[in-house]
Amino acid sequence: MFYHVKELQFNARVSKPDPRFARLLLEQFGGPNGELKAAMQYFVQAFPAKNPYPDKYDMLMDIATEEFSHLEIVGATIQMLLGNINGKLKDMADESEIMQLLKGQEAKESMINDAMMNPQFLVLSGGGPQVRDSNGTPWSGTYVTANGDLTVDLRSNIAAESRAKIVYEYLLQFTDDPYVKETLKFLMTREVAHAQMFEAALQTIQPNFPQGIHQSDPRYSNLYFNMSNGTEYRGPWNEGVSPGLGETWQYIQDP
Repeated sequence: MFYHVKELQFNARVSKPDPRFARLLLEQFGGPNGELKAAMQYFVQAFPAKNPYPDKYDMLMDIATEEFSHLEIVGATIQMLLGNINGKLKDMADESEIMQLLKGQEAKESMINDAMMNPQFLVLSGGGPQVRDSNGTPWSGTYVTANGDLTVDLRSNIAAESRAKIVYEYLLQFTDDPYVKETLKFLMTREVAHAQMFEAALQTIQPNFPQGIHQSDPRYSNLYFNMSNGTEYRGPWNEGVSPGLGETWQYIQDP
């Protein structure tokens, strides 16, 4: 059962409208590394985990629900960045909030042009976010990764949180708004927290490597094939003992 608390998990604010950044922020609303993807992924993964791992089911549902809260934060921030940009803006409605912040005809026209960089804000959503990424590509269920093997899903989730964190880092480079930066840093930090949760949960499932039921064939699981010409590079991925199975790597110089 879900219920909605009528306040944001984080006090998201903006210092001024910025339609250009609103478009970029759509990436974390309806993009492949965004909050909706994360919420749906963990929500879907939870169901097959319920019987064998009720504790992990609880964790996945908790994090999925928090991701919906993050989606709300991103959507609210986009809405604030757009101000009152909608059909009325084209008529230069001087009484609108956005017009009070702008000086002169040139500034008004510039703001309209910024909004038209993503016309869906004006003609499709009435000045709010849609379930699309920053290029206007619709959100897709193919973004959701749910394998059914919890050790696989948890590793996917660690990678997903890592990608989301990096996207927030990229977004931080494109805004000077101190309030927006605070929001992005909060969301970015929660990605780090979730990655740690998934990593900790994975470690409670032993053994968790290799994934699945069938074991790997020891005749082939410790072989490293040198498939490149030129300088050779050696490291723990092709010499010494393998980290997962504890086998000694066999380096095949000339496959």
